[in-house]
Amino acid sequence: MEPTDASELIRRAAALIFDVDGTLAETEELHRQAFNHAFVRHGLDWHWDRAVYKDLLRVTGGKERIRAYHGRRENASPLSDADIAELHRVKTAHYAGLIETGCCPLRPGVTDLLTAAKARGQRLAIATTTSHGNIDALLSQALGKRWAADFDAIVAGDDVRDKKPAPDVYLEVLARLKLEASDCVAIEDSANGMIAASRANIPVLITRSMFFRDDDFSAARVVLDDLSGLG
Repeated sequence: MEPTDASELIRRAAALIFDVDGTLAETEELHRQAFNHAFVRHGLDWHWDRAVYKDLLRVTGGKERIRAYHGRRENASPLSDADIAELHRVKTAHYAGLIETGCCPLRPGVTDLLTAAKARGQRLAIATTTSHGNIDALLSQALGKRWAADFDAIVAGDDVRDKKPAPDVYLEVLARLKLEASDCVAIEDSANGMIAASRANIPVLITRSMFFRDDDFSAARVVLDDLSGLG
């Protein structure tokens, strides 16, 4: 699909539903650094390089990712649910500190698209596996403290039973917006996100990101390098 077709898909939608990590900003590298910080703090000899982290990103959710990695290690010392929760707490706090330095701007075209959508009277929503705290850290820095007022629905991983590629976050967004799936467009960067939205019957626009560039996006309506020119 050409960029002009992508623009038409966007303009026809009653609502635009955004993923966060990788879609709105290239946050995954900061998440990786924050996980490694938490491992050092906890006295673990773990280190996730980019190749390891890219593989772990197939597991959605931070605590789930820690548990999956632990399960792969032979002769690993026990890691309780409380340990995992503490690791994730330290990681999340460090991530927020990194975001607050202003080192992670929104990706090209994102701000213009949000502005244009509001001007057209389109509704905005978020469907993500990350936490409300992580969303707020990123968007307060990028869009200002009152950013949430512009979004009619904000559904995070903690709000639903199953995370992507399950459709739960998207089904919850549709319920809150009271819209049909065909009236919306999901904007995603990963195959897991695309599958989640597709299972909810929402058309998907992919904006390729650093860690998911090589995913199979054949089921997406549009695949672009970024959101430039869609405003």
